[in-house]
Amino acid sequence: MRVAAVKTRASSRPSARSGPIPLSEVDRSGTARGSTGLPEFDAVLGGGIVPGSVTLIGGPPGAGKSTLLLQIAANLARDRGPVIYVCGEESAAQVRLRAERLALDDNGEILVFPETNLREVLDQAEKLRPRTLILDSIQTVWLPESESYAGSVTQIRDCAQAAMEFAKRTDCATFIVGHVTKDGSIAGPRLLEHLVDTVLYFEGDLNGDHRIVRAYKNRFGSIDEICVFTMQSDGLREVGNPSELFLSGRHGRPSGSCVVAGIVGSRPVLIEVQALVGETSYGTPRRLANNVDQARLAMIIAVLERRVGLRLGTHDVYASVAGGLRVSEPAADLGIALAIASSFRNRALPADAAAFGELGLSGEVRAVTAAARRIAEANKLGYRTLLTPQNCADVAQAIELALS
Repeated sequence: MRVAAVKTRASSRPSARSGPIPLSEVDRSGTARGSTGLPEFDAVLGGGIVPGSVTLIGGPPGAGKSTLLLQIAANLARDRGPVIYVCGEESAAQVRLRAERLALDDNGEILVFPETNLREVLDQAEKLRPRTLILDSIQTVWLPESESYAGSVTQIRDCAQAAMEFAKRTDCATFIVGHVTKDGSIAGPRLLEHLVDTVLYFEGDLNGDHRIVRAYKNRFGSIDEICVFTMQSDGLREVGNPSELFLSGRHGRPSGSCVVAGIVGSRPVLIEVQALVGETSYGTPRRLANNVDQARLAMIIAVLERRVGLRLGTHDVYASVAGGLRVSEPAADLGIALAIASSFRNRALPADAAAFGELGLSGEVRAVTAAARRIAEANKLGYRTLLTPQNCADVAQAIELALS
């Protein structure tokens, strides 16, 4: 890794015509997507990097943000030209040590810049004209003209606006690393997420060996797309089939477990929903949800009590999604209900059973989108007993079919 001199390039963006112009006359040149060298990550971005786009990547410490961006920088430097990597939190020597640990190719096109003065960074970028700019992180850089300390709301807002203006004017694809608060949101003003084109979050259990990157905002693709990585000694490696990863530890499961055929973004993914029901030791039963919406869990419990007759009012109910993937779609309702009923009756579901369907307040199982794709994914992984809106009119019938 070294700071190298690169010939000044003229901006690829043509001079803008003054005044409004017809949509049909808008120039589309220079908007071709480029690959990051990671196909799954390209899918999260909507098909690759758009020139001039600004992508915000957030996550807790140790999630792998810097590791992922350094891997992407090496791929982009090899395929697309110079990349400026601004390391505001580390020295250049530390970045090189990480690159050596990851066994990344150094072709002289990764320009490491240990600088926190964003004005100096942008001035150097104006001279070098890189294809990609990486700011690690937005909380450490500052602008001299902004009278506030680095990491403050004012500095984060002004620095993000300056980086966005540079990216749009020069067609330089920009990645920004953002710290997160205790509740998991990006630190700083909410304006930061509105300014950028794409917002990606690392989520899931960081104590494990896999990482989940989810798109929460994307002007160039669909939201809620995910990319699953495994953390290895030589960096992050993509997982081509997340379903096999999320179900890898499911062998001889006892009661309280149900496989759900879900849709995450645009792809079908099988996940395992687990529930534990036990008699409460206090006057008020506890309802705890992990990676499941708390309000939706309460609604499902109420439906099971009223429509099925399960006496859960004196029992604690715990629900979780194995593997750390957060599930928010209503299609998981039936799987959560089956897991709770299985734990309450202490009877395991069939090993080849999978379920999906939305529950109504009257207990009916309602149809959901992409049913054919969910069924195909379940069949591909060997799940033949399917509990779906097509063969279960209500949740009581689904429970009897599954536990009979």
